[in-house]
Amino acid sequence: MTEVRVPTLGESVTEATVATWFKKPGDTVEADEMLCELETDKVTVEVPAPASGTLTEIVAEEGATVGVDALLAQIGEGDAKPAGKKPAEKKQESEKTQPAASETNGEKGNIDVMVPALGESVSEATVSTWFKQVGDSVAQDEMLCELETDKVSVEVPAPAAGTICDILAQEGDTVQADGKLAVISGSADGTVEPARRPEPAGGADDAPASAGAEGAQNAPSAEKMMAEKGIDPSSVKGTGKDGRIMKEDVMKAGSAPAPSAPAPAAQAPRAPVAADDASREERVKMTRLRQTIARRLKEAQNTAAMLTTYNEVDMSAVMALRKQYKDEFEKKHGVKLGFMSFFTKACCHALKEVPEVNAEIDGTDVVYKNFVHMGIATGTPTGLVVPVIRDADSMSFAAIEKAIGEKGKLARDGKLSMADMQGGTFTISNGGVYGSLMSSPILNPPQSGILGMHKIQERPMVVNGEIKIRPMMYLALSYDHRIVDGKGAVTFLVRVKDALEDPQRLLMDL
Repeated sequence: MTEVRVPTLGESVTEATVATWFKKPGDTVEADEMLCELETDKVTVEVPAPASGTLTEIVAEEGATVGVDALLAQIGEGDAKPAGKKPAEKKQESEKTQPAASETNGEKGNIDVMVPALGESVSEATVSTWFKQVGDSVAQDEMLCELETDKVSVEVPAPAAGTICDILAQEGDTVQADGKLAVISGSADGTVEPARRPEPAGGADDAPASAGAEGAQNAPSAEKMMAEKGIDPSSVKGTGKDGRIMKEDVMKAGSAPAPSAPAPAAQAPRAPVAADDASREERVKMTRLRQTIARRLKEAQNTAAMLTTYNEVDMSAVMALRKQYKDEFEKKHGVKLGFMSFFTKACCHALKEVPEVNAEIDGTDVVYKNFVHMGIATGTPTGLVVPVIRDADSMSFAAIEKAIGEKGKLARDGKLSMADMQGGTFTISNGGVYGSLMSSPILNPPQSGILGMHKIQERPMVVNGEIKIRPMMYLALSYDHRIVDGKGAVTFLVRVKDALEDPQRLLMDL
């Protein structure tokens, strides 16, 4: 007896509803044949038969809610045809010179290359680059392609050695978190086996009227929804197996604007361009990272009551301290003493006194953080990213400098993981490295504060009644006025200024 159980449903998904059974007790089933369809709050999951035989019992009926690994049904031994022995496949087998090897390279010999886990809250990615082509031999763990999400780039290694026999997602295609990218033949002799397409159980004449791109039967829940909404199946792009239209595909198609619909009001029409100018233009599609940066920055402006307050700091004390100890510091800790550790320490110090700057709004609640996960905005060739230094408030100067150096290198190499950029409670952005003298940084939601550093510039300042030349830096704190009052924002910035102009205050916790 073979058990049919609920497969893994994805990160943070613990249960599903049995939507449709395609078989009933007593029916003969073949290995990998579709048995039923489960629906979660995110996706529709198909459940194939783990083995050939006869469906003896259905434990979870349609409409039942089941957890991961729950028992769905049982398959007993029967007179079912062995998987891979359909008439069409027998014909193919008879045409091959090595029947035994070819059978090995059939359904069981092919290995699917799936989209890896993309991280929390990331459901899709774009195929940016393929490093291999159909027919190429690959070794296990060899790089096959690179995916680009709205946060990071993800490398996809080969799950096994073999030959690429089919690429299902081309460069530029958008793939879901559980999508199939390619098929690798595990043939020992390198023979390329094309991916096999399942045939309808009753033959071509029994194919349903509505089918996916490859003639595959659409999900019953999708058929029902298309009928209810009056949607033409030919206008829906199926993301299921072999182009099969799933329920979520119909939902997307139903919510998408008609092709002839006018552009949203927020998208201003492009101004007319002279013909001679148009011929010298270059149109390049925005990367997913750049699209996300644009969307999140605009969302921050639309959501938060954002305001910026400014101050300036005399960097003389920090620069003198750094000059005095930088060689000894590097010799002992193996990392250079920079300005970012001073600013990180100063911000952590100020956040203790003004905790609302380190808080966030959740509905009608204010969530105060009793820790500081410091985001350090970093420019990369592909755009701005914000790696997070966790528990920065409990770290030493050396630990902070090491962490910043490590995260910075990962960012520049495009190797940051999702975990590296999640959970920040406050952010520091250093526009001064690019020569910026003054700016108003935009909040990094759901955070309530971001500090902008700027260029250090010598300016004449009045000190004790005398004009002195001092290295000065403008500081800018952008904050969410819904949670942070003007008094709290100004107090925070003054505390940062005081700590930098007299670093001993950090040591004395003043």
